[in-house]
Amino acid sequence: MSAKVEIYTWSWCPYCMRAKALLDQKGIDYTEYTIDGDEEARDAMTERANGRRSLPQIFISDRHLGGCDDLYTLERAGELEHLLERLAA
Repeated sequence: MSAKVEIYTWSWCPYCMRAKALLDQKGIDYTEYTIDGDEEARDAMTERANGRRSLPQIFISDRHLGGCDDLYTLERAGELEHLLERLAA
């Protein structure tokens, strides 16, 4: 069982593409919310992310992870899989 991963993106954002590429490379399933022109989705993301409006915004099991840099920092530290396993419980 793995943790539920959600990512808010813009379709043209290079950081969003980079974050999704890492998730895809690792075989991590995720739900994507593309907020292009969707103010309701953007407002929901901003509320969940404690006011952060930059993209992407990534959530693991309803825990706010942050953006692309935060995802890659976990990966470089070898902690991404451990976090996914721990939050899946």
